[in-house]
Amino acid sequence: MSLKAFHIVFISLSVITAAGFGFWLIGQYAAEGRIIFLISAITSFIVASGLIVYGIMFLRKLKHVSFL
Repeated sequence: MSLKAFHIVFISLSVITAAGFGFWLIGQYAAEGRIIFLISAITSFIVASGLIVYGIMFLRKLKHVSFL
């Protein structure tokens, strides 16, 4: 596996983790009603969005490099 392919996999897993954590925090906010859970969930979704943008920029920058 090339460094480019590993980077794409790692970014994808990071997006899934950040979004999953955000959804878990939304559930905690619904259950307990503490505002810190809502703020943390919003932050987690912003991080996931930033990682998606970073992944797209990374792919555009290295489009000429092979995955192998």
